[in-house]
Amino acid sequence: MKTKFLLQILTTTFFGLLVLVLFSCNKEDLSGIDFRQEMRDFVVDLSDYARTYNQNFIIVPQNGQEIITDNGDADGIIQTNYIQNINAVGREDLFYGYSADDKPTPDDAKAHMLGLLNICEQNNIKVLVIDYCSSAQNMDDSYSQNFSLNFISFAANERNLTNIPNYPIQPYNQNNDDILNISQAKNFLYLINTEDFTTKKDFIDAVKLTNYDVVIMDLFHNEDEFTADEINELKTKQNGGKRLIICYISIAEAEDYRYYWNLEWNKDEPDWLGDENPSWKGNYKVKYWETGWQNIIFGNDNSYMKKIIDKNFDGAYLDIIDAFDYFENL
Repeated sequence: MKTKFLLQILTTTFFGLLVLVLFSCNKEDLSGIDFRQEMRDFVVDLSDYARTYNQNFIIVPQNGQEIITDNGDADGIIQTNYIQNINAVGREDLFYGYSADDKPTPDDAKAHMLGLLNICEQNNIKVLVIDYCSSAQNMDDSYSQNFSLNFISFAANERNLTNIPNYPIQPYNQNNDDILNISQAKNFLYLINTEDFTTKKDFIDAVKLTNYDVVIMDLFHNEDEFTADEINELKTKQNGGKRLIICYISIAEAEDYRYYWNLEWNKDEPDWLGDENPSWKGNYKVKYWETGWQNIIFGNDNSYMKKIIDKNFDGAYLDIIDAFDYFENL
């Protein structure tokens, strides 16, 4: 009995070690990759590409402000090449929404974000803040606090960004100026999900009735691309002033509802495609530094950025900049 029992233990141990060895062999070693520098390089290369077609093309990375310095904190060395290739930064949850929607952001998280955002402001990088809050009191407070810091902001009353909020009735700091550069903007609308609009025309008509200085929107309504003429139509505020139209693009997650998605990837995924984001169904982590993924984003006539440029958007709003954090914590 003892011999049989010992044999069972040895057999179980052997197969356990075999599985561990096979798993280790299949797991890619990412230890030598500087994920933050790879993201900086990605944004800079994307910026260079876009500006070969439009030298005034606006680049706005969202979140991930830690790559502005070498150590990710406000006391670090500023990464000059990165700073010089962007025009603005987007920041979610600065004053509301970090822990829960319509709840104040904890002081420690707010202080960390503010330290990095102040570096942006000091280097003439416009700061766009999206606070997720729905009560009138919190929305007013969000606009007031951001204004005091010279940030422009949008108080989003729901996180899916499907609507034009009814409050305030007019955009905060509404004006009839011609906005030709993002540094001139005093407010913006963040409306990247058009599911509540039956047709593209419904969406266009609704946005045309507003006086926001900047509109951040998607390239598609459902799976139908907006045309250059339709984008040009949106570039005039209701009061006659000119405004900027900037296109949202996720540069570090693949989305299975986009034109580039290949159904074969469901069975035989490319090397750069990773796990599904548990918080956003249909979104998949990608090794954003790999050529296969970057070719989807920019550098050729079928790339996402080329489509944005061809549709006459004034710039691109780059999401999932903070993907470096995911890979650092694997």
